[in-house]
Amino acid sequence: MKLFNMVLFWFGLVTAGLSAVAAQSLEADAKIEQVGPSLSHPWGISLMDDNTALITLRDGELIRMELDSGKVTQISNVPAVFARRQGGLLDVLAHKDTKGQLSVYICFSKPVSGGAVTALERAELKKNRLIKRQDLFQANDVSSRSVHFGCRIAIHNNHLYLSIGDRGQRDNAQDLSSHAGAVVRLHLDGLIPENNPNFKNGAPGLFTKGHRNPQGMAIHPLTGAIWVNEHGPKGGDEINILQAGANYGWPLASFGKEYFGGPIGDGLTSFPGTIDPIWHWTPSIAPSGMAFYNKQMFPELTGGLLVTSLKFRRLYHMQLQNNLPARQSVILDRRIGRIRDVEVAPDGAILLLSDEANGGLFKLSR
Repeated sequence: MKLFNMVLFWFGLVTAGLSAVAAQSLEADAKIEQVGPSLSHPWGISLMDDNTALITLRDGELIRMELDSGKVTQISNVPAVFARRQGGLLDVLAHKDTKGQLSVYICFSKPVSGGAVTALERAELKKNRLIKRQDLFQANDVSSRSVHFGCRIAIHNNHLYLSIGDRGQRDNAQDLSSHAGAVVRLHLDGLIPENNPNFKNGAPGLFTKGHRNPQGMAIHPLTGAIWVNEHGPKGGDEINILQAGANYGWPLASFGKEYFGGPIGDGLTSFPGTIDPIWHWTPSIAPSGMAFYNKQMFPELTGGLLVTSLKFRRLYHMQLQNNLPARQSVILDRRIGRIRDVEVAPDGAILLLSDEANGGLFKLSR
């Protein structure tokens, strides 16, 4: 199966010449349908198996949904959250270990004295309740500001990657003693790997720094590289490929502008010693979820990257050449509201979360 998926992936690269016209034609022969009831501001989705998904709602609820029937079950014993503006119960990741034991990882904004922090817990799911909850990580950037929590989770090679935003205090993204504006790497039990990069006087667990607000994370199916997308200010949204110990430049360099007009800092788009993005958007699309596509249902998308947009309410397809984004097309345009997250189902259907007051889970399929 692994070889078959690899062949499919490379087939997608060869057929990338179908480009934007083919991708935009999806709406002509694909269908978009809601699964289950309306949900208020869903944020993260993770598949437990072929027919069951865990979904977070930003106000602090965790639900389990059966994809064939849309039946929803509420999960109890969820951590208390700082549910203000961008804060709340954010990402979720269901992960089975080599023994088949399912763990549920939850990223959320945790209320603490002085405000809130980005935090991570691990638990087991027994019937409809989280049990054996463990605190795995808590960022050290306490702030009363209710923005830029990051909070996207990925697991690769038994390491956990967690994004953290700058919390609206941009200079902290360059402060190595702060977790703000970072991606941290942990063992699955929360311990810090001995081979993590060595940041001088760095905060525990740092893997990369210089991010603004990374809310999309995906693992390249061939290279194993960790890709993130992140919100820029007014323009300058980015896609970056993580390199251990790297600095991604915020706020020393940005393709964006201040919200009130004018340049960010000295107006540089590149800064010595930092890594430039492999893709950027101006105007901002407000990217959030991200997933590579290597299934058969939509062969014209195979080998590409799916990116959701909050601002333009779109689903983008990024075609890759030499494992880098080469061009983009819109494959779903203003059909379901703000799109917060994307997951590819085993059968190739594309699962999307609409982050609206009356949002929910939608399925794009043929």
